[in-house]
Amino acid sequence: MYLLFFVFVFGVVGAVPLHFVSVGHTKLQARYGTDNGVKIGEAYGRLSGYLLFFSMIGIWVSPQPRFTVRVLPKVLLLFPFINLSIPLTHLIIFLFGFLPGFFLLYHSVSDLSRKVSEAHQPEKVVSTGIYARVRHPQYLSFILLHIGFSFLLSGLYALLATPLVFLMLYAFARKEEAELVKEFANDYEEYKKEVPMFIPR
Repeated sequence: MYLLFFVFVFGVVGAVPLHFVSVGHTKLQARYGTDNGVKIGEAYGRLSGYLLFFSMIGIWVSPQPRFTVRVLPKVLLLFPFINLSIPLTHLIIFLFGFLPGFFLLYHSVSDLSRKVSEAHQPEKVVSTGIYARVRHPQYLSFILLHIGFSFLLSGLYALLATPLVFLMLYAFARKEEAELVKEFANDYEEYKKEVPMFIPR
């Protein structure tokens, strides 16, 4: 009955090896040459990004058991045409996840550039703007958005998948940092000492 949910979970997990390949810039360039290595890395980066994006949406909206946290009045909004009701508590939790999550995502893409965000091909260590406060603002935003949308849509399985989402994003961050140390050496090591990974200053 809930097979579609697990198909999307498989999609999220499937994005991991694609992402790992995409950030292995030195290995790709050594194997395929500089230009081809960059292009292949960009292709893998975009593929992993789109797979992750659509799989996460699938996790939120796919059929699954629903839950309700009843602290405030039971229902704020009713959408009978899609059989959805949103408890007030869930809406508040959603806003606490969505608003900072969207803020972080917007500013991280702006500070890094859309091309670098999609293709994972940085030309330097970015340590200004939102990156002066947290090393991985995009991944922090994904965690906040995931929790927010899980509550908004009352998806029990989606909420229970939160540790998996966090572990996946943590693995992404560790892999990226290992590659960035190879590429930028002391510049990135110093940046790591100054700026926390996920918890902003």
